[in-house]
Amino acid sequence: MKCVATVICLMAIAGTVRADDKPNPNGAWKYSVEVNGQSSDVVIKLKLDGDKLTGTVTARGVDTKIEDASYKDGEVSFTINPEIMGNKLTIKYKGKIKGDTFSGKRDIEVNGQTNTREFEAKRSKD
Repeated sequence: MKCVATVICLMAIAGTVRADDKPNPNGAWKYSVEVNGQSSDVVIKLKLDGDKLTGTVTARGVDTKIEDASYKDGEVSFTINPEIMGNKLTIKYKGKIKGDTFSGKRDIEVNGQTNTREFEAKRSKD
């Protein structure tokens, strides 16, 4: 009988470990960018409710709501449309979450020009 209980216990623990390995977009993700020779933090806050992904991106003290967001199997994509120093931007994020890392590319569109940069954000423990 002890053997059966031990096996059931081990199966429950193994199931929990596997569930924790599933990518989780919820939380705050932080990375730094360099603009005009100065480092600036970017914080991406994501919340997955069912299949709906919402959130904000904060850069230079400006919060911008994410739009056209999607999340599936660790793959994340969304767009933000901030106005910075009088310039309207469109920034499209596309990346993958693995553990506490969200990495990928962001396409920044300004005045008809697109600039692609890679990013690697870490889950904030704050």
